[in-house]
Amino acid sequence: MSQTTVARRGRPRDGAVDRRVLSAAWGLLHEGGYAALNVDEVAERAAVAKTTLYRRWPTKDHLAVAVAAQILGEVPIPDTGDLRRDLTDFAAALAASLNRLRMAGHYGGASAGLAAEIVAATARHPDIGEAVRAGFAQRHVMARARLQRATEREGLRQDLDHAVAIEQIVGPIYYRILISGAPVDRDYAERLVDAVLDGALEPDAITPDAITPKEQRA
Repeated sequence: MSQTTVARRGRPRDGAVDRRVLSAAWGLLHEGGYAALNVDEVAERAAVAKTTLYRRWPTKDHLAVAVAAQILGEVPIPDTGDLRRDLTDFAAALAASLNRLRMAGHYGGASAGLAAEIVAATARHPDIGEAVRAGFAQRHVMARARLQRATEREGLRQDLDHAVAIEQIVGPIYYRILISGAPVDRDYAERLVDAVLDGALEPDAITPDAITPKEQRA
């Protein structure tokens, strides 16, 4: 998901205004969570007219999702030639950005925090839901392309379902963030990738050049 996925159509926008508004909104969300996000206060902090803000983000939900898109970023998947490390970096980066959303407002314990509010916003507003799904679909296309290249040159099995493999990596991360509240860190990302790649590579592909053993990874 990126900021462009939640942008509205219209005349070219002033990027400086967008940056000030999103920064001000993130400040409120970081301080007090979703309940603390107040559009009037965002406009005051960002020194913009409320009408300008509402033209860009017609509801509080739209503004919160735009902030979340900025926090999540594109989460690109690396292509270094080491599939296990690349997938782990991808999963760890996704987990780190989602954890920032979960902890906004300094929620403790197993609370899903702002991450849950963003999911709810996609259900409340069809346009937000459509844009967010399109953003995730684009991200998964890039991830599947990385697996396709691994099939061609790194010994990934020809019959592996790339879409399912990516879902097996990212799905548990969202489950922990939104449902169980369990920790999501790089160690967990490594375990997810190990589980997905176990049996997913051709036997003759398991070499130091194709895969770096877990005990040797930094």
